[in-house]
Amino acid sequence: MPIHNADIADIFDEIADLLEIEHANPFRVRAYRNAARTLRGLGREVSVLLAQGEDLTRLPGIGQDLASKIEEILATGHCALLDKLHKRLPPDLGELLALPGLGPKRVGLLYHELDIHTLEQLHRAAKDGRLRDLPGFGVKTEQNILHALEGRMGVPQRFKLALAGQYAGPLVDFLRGVAGVEAVEIAGSYRRAKETVGDLDILVIADRASPVMARFVAYDEVKEVVSRGDTRATVILRCGLQVDLRRVAQQSYGAALHYFTGSRAHSIAMRALARRQGLKINEYGVFRGRKRVAGETEASVFHSVGLPWIPPELRENQGEIEAARQGALPKLVVLEDLRGDLHAHTRASDGHDSLQEMAAAARAHGLEYLAITEHSRRLSVARGLTPERLLKQMDEIDRLNERLEGITLLKGIEVDILEDGRLDLPDALLGRLDLVVGAVHSGFNLSRRKQTERILRAMDHPYFSILAHPTGRLIQRREPYDVDMLRIVRHARQRGCFLELNAHPERLDLLAAYCRMARDEGVLVSINSDAHNTLQFANLKYGVGQARRGWLEKKDVLNTRSLRRLRALLQGTL
Repeated sequence: MPIHNADIADIFDEIADLLEIEHANPFRVRAYRNAARTLRGLGREVSVLLAQGEDLTRLPGIGQDLASKIEEILATGHCALLDKLHKRLPPDLGELLALPGLGPKRVGLLYHELDIHTLEQLHRAAKDGRLRDLPGFGVKTEQNILHALEGRMGVPQRFKLALAGQYAGPLVDFLRGVAGVEAVEIAGSYRRAKETVGDLDILVIADRASPVMARFVAYDEVKEVVSRGDTRATVILRCGLQVDLRRVAQQSYGAALHYFTGSRAHSIAMRALARRQGLKINEYGVFRGRKRVAGETEASVFHSVGLPWIPPELRENQGEIEAARQGALPKLVVLEDLRGDLHAHTRASDGHDSLQEMAAAARAHGLEYLAITEHSRRLSVARGLTPERLLKQMDEIDRLNERLEGITLLKGIEVDILEDGRLDLPDALLGRLDLVVGAVHSGFNLSRRKQTERILRAMDHPYFSILAHPTGRLIQRREPYDVDMLRIVRHARQRGCFLELNAHPERLDLLAAYCRMARDEGVLVSINSDAHNTLQFANLKYGVGQARRGWLEKKDVLNTRSLRRLRALLQGTL
């Protein structure tokens, strides 16, 4: 049975949680958390790396003990340490840990102080007012826990796009290998590159003799078969992801792909447009009366109502139909348009590979330049660079550039924006760099006015180049901080600086709406990987997907420029 990076990461996170509940050594807990983070951020499956003879201890944060546990999990599907922890602790603690607002420290307090280890016990204690006196809780936290408990069953599970991709890719490959299958395509929110997906909608063209439906429900990772028929089946994978498979006829394939890809609002608008022309659009085709007039391809569906094909990422009913009618659809940026990456880390701060290794990996991804942007000194947890260490790295980059072929390293820094808007390093030093990436790493709860003024003041520094991950959000873990993004975008235009679209699957920040805002205001966006190791350049594809959702074209993206033009833009001479 296939075991994915996310599966191993989940095991390591659970080990870390249970160890923390047991008050284990914090360094041991952190080691498992770091390993889980590494596995989720890898661009390749660790099982493939192992099969190719790669030394897993070369992965960031993976020592010999953790490498052995990864091999154990891949071989057996279990980890002996986790099994031991399950025997030592109540089995229902995992349900408490899954509740918003309850991390392992709070769950540990609930368990050790009040002997709470089920959701029912927690609900009773919260209603009785027994949580508020625990250290770090209080009345507000108690009320939040009550609300979370009461709403828990009504909130459907959603998967981050990259996580869903770990399961979608192998499943699609499996289906393509089934006899009689001619085409396989994922539709739905996954095809629209939404940041999270609730389920997967997969369409196949297959002849009636094909065993594709039977093979699908027997797939190794299926936990539950919800329904099964000749043309449709629904399963739940072991990870909890629901997958719907539909077998469609060749003549209806385009109509089905259109029907199951667009958002509900987009589909309603398209059907209304068709009705005004005496047509009916459904998953089987486009009809005038009983006569089918289109449906074999998606393009034929759009053409039947007088529109050009609309890219999936735009199908949200946010102006794309009108733009198509006017011939004003954007020619969306594609991964191959990127010529560089302007945000990456090495082992000098919290990255895990050398300058030369990062340069070689970026070149292998087709990039012509790479900015090295370590953290600055304020972020001590990430081993941020002091002025002295930054100067040393600048010299190293100059020496390495003399030897590199096919790629150029740029000298940069990811400098902390302090709460008063100052930058963590002096302008005299920042002025010697090729670019300065400013980032908010603290003070997320400032008021909208204070957060906005803080960032605007930072952007006023003469050498400020790019605002990193502009809203600070971590998908499903941390909400965006409250900020007036329109003011920031317009200030960037006035100042001649740029905004980042951070492609890390945990961030995908800028939000799509803000990408479009930047485009409309004439502010260039830089799609950056924020790579902390050589495998994370693969995440650029997720950034491109987000950019496409934000209507960005090649001309709207800073790092589609040649190095010469990029330097001119950074220096304000173009």
